[in-house]
Amino acid sequence: MRILLVDDEVELTDPLSRLLQRQGYTVDVATDGATGAQLAVSGDYDLLILDWMLPGKSGIEICQEVRASVGGSSPTNTAYTPVLFLTAKDTLDDRVDGLDAGADDYLVKPFELRELLARVRALLRRPTALEPRTSDAAAPSVLPVLLEFGDITLDIENQVASRSNQPIELSEKEMQLLAYLMKSPHQLLTHTQIYDAVWGKGAAPSSNALAAQMRLLRKKIESPGQPTLIHTVYGKGYRFGAPA
Repeated sequence: MRILLVDDEVELTDPLSRLLQRQGYTVDVATDGATGAQLAVSGDYDLLILDWMLPGKSGIEICQEVRASVGGSSPTNTAYTPVLFLTAKDTLDDRVDGLDAGADDYLVKPFELRELLARVRALLRRPTALEPRTSDAAAPSVLPVLLEFGDITLDIENQVASRSNQPIELSEKEMQLLAYLMKSPHQLLTHTQIYDAVWGKGAAPSSNALAAQMRLLRKKIESPGQPTLIHTVYGKGYRFGAPA
């Protein structure tokens, strides 16, 4: 599997690329944003590891360029390549910005190398939107193409929700999260249940990533004056729709 590592800290990229290569991965390294963007968009990678702050072009901009073709008529494999951010930015707003740009996971510097390897393995295990899921018994059930609840509709094939007939474009992760919530209205869904369903068993995202993703989804589907759909059950999880 091929990994692109984009970070301007040579003291990090050198040992990290060697470590990944010892794990059997093929690793390309870029130390500036312009080169990283060119490789990310044109290369055939299984995973992108991006620093947030880069000379020339930020990791956010690279991620946005990679995701830009998702909504097109012929999205490429690159458009769905998993993205892991490495950054010193650790506030909830920063996480929301990263997820909104299309990132799949987030690791705050400094980090343990074994945690990074675990997240790399988890991201590479996930099927992309262009890959069929396995059909064994452990695989998740196939979702219907259209989900409806109250005044909200989710078109899974096109990754578009609509509420009160107003279309809302969603990222891949937002679509997966909303679909899981809509399949179980009024039920308390624990953090663990959501992690397993949306990120995959044993692939829980970094701290606060779920809260950031929920905040981003709420912002898109809950306009001022509309009834709240996603309810936080503090310390336990979330409930979609009014309590039963």
